Amino acid sequence: MWNTIAATLASEFSDLTDPEDLTRVISRVLLASILAAFVGYERERRGSTAGLRTHMMVALGVSLLVVASEQSGMDSESVSRVIQGVFAGIGFLGAGAIIKQDNTDQVRGLTTAASIWATAGIATAAGLGREGTAIIATVFALTILSLLLRLERRNIISGR
Repeated sequence: MWNTIAATLASEFSDLTDPEDLTRVISRVLLASILAAFVGYERERRGSTAGLRTHMMVALGVSLLVVASEQSGMDSESVSRVIQGVFAGIGFLGAGAIIKQDNTDQVRGLTTAASIWATAGIATAAGLGREGTAIIATVFALTILSLLLRLERRNIISGR
């Protein structure tokens, strides 16, 4: 009986028996989550409805789907379709962050929705093994979210 259970478990976890594959999965998913934490922390500091945990969960899910798709042996066309589906879903998540204020023409949450979308892009790059691209995109996102906000507040640029 124990031999059967052990054999079943070994076959179920056969995708992680190679230390190289295990390291690749961990590093890609971890990097995506860490980079998302930077963006999420910045949004949380600003009082955004989607902060650290939301951005990290988006990155975890997106990077996991990309890594698992590649691990399963999908060709690049199939992985591309997975990514397209992920981004359609991220659009719905972002839409939930957008709120129209009552009795005004103001809409809030667009930047949060955009940061969730950008985080999904960062996680996709990390999941595909494009770590440098993911890091550069994170630096750009943080620059846009923090530096440009300061310039807006000083009326150097318009926020619209």
